[in-house]
Amino acid sequence: MLVLLPPSEGKASSGRGAPLKPESLSLPGLAAAREAVLAELADLCAGDEEKARGVLGLSEGLRGEVAKNAGLRTAGARPAGEIYTGVLYDALDLASLDAAAKRRAARSLLVFSGLWGAVRVTDRIPSYRCSMGVKLPGLGALGTHWRGPMAEVLPEAAGTGLVLDLRSAAYAAAWKPKGEVAGRTATVRVLHAPTRKVVSHFNKATKGRMVRSLLAAGIAPAGPAELVEALRELGYEVEAEAPARAGQPWALDVLVTEVH
Repeated sequence: MLVLLPPSEGKASSGRGAPLKPESLSLPGLAAAREAVLAELADLCAGDEEKARGVLGLSEGLRGEVAKNAGLRTAGARPAGEIYTGVLYDALDLASLDAAAKRRAARSLLVFSGLWGAVRVTDRIPSYRCSMGVKLPGLGALGTHWRGPMAEVLPEAAGTGLVLDLRSAAYAAAWKPKGEVAGRTATVRVLHAPTRKVVSHFNKATKGRMVRSLLAAGIAPAGPAELVEALRELGYEVEAEAPARAGQPWALDVLVTEVH
């Protein structure tokens, strides 16, 4: 099972660990594309602060993020699972999983990123600010920048099992599973059961709890149909329908009554 996650806008501080070692990151096929983004982002943020803030879409209150990006090569690095915070990651709560579930998380979870492309939760990275929606002056739109490298690397990373795609739209645009991989991919919406409306903030929390449930139970469904069955056994209310044509992902709706 491969679980595709969005990053979080908010991130923990880098701390005092050893600095980034780009060559140690997972998915080495993304190395050249990572270096291109890292180089331009660091140079941009080491120069005109106002220009950098405009490119990154940062408010006055987030001015300090520019300096953070300028120091990416020398800042301390921590496992990505500790760097990413926010609603989904709070609900996932990797730190409190038992040892076996943490090993499953290390194998299964892949976090998409405007800067790194995609990283495992065990990859050591510094705290940064660069969303997939950013358009750098040199490289252009990051979603477009990543599309080619991702198409080369991600099908192999997907292996032969389920791909559970929990990314937001901006990050999903960087890689769309195709063909046989798409056929064993499941996307998830979280709906408020009484109204059938998509929930926003609680969408992230539910997805985080859902992934945690699968990891804690040691369940790795072979495909979308098995995922539906597993989630129902774990107590989730799930509606799903197989795609009309081969080579299309399954769409799952997880229904929640209490929006929390």
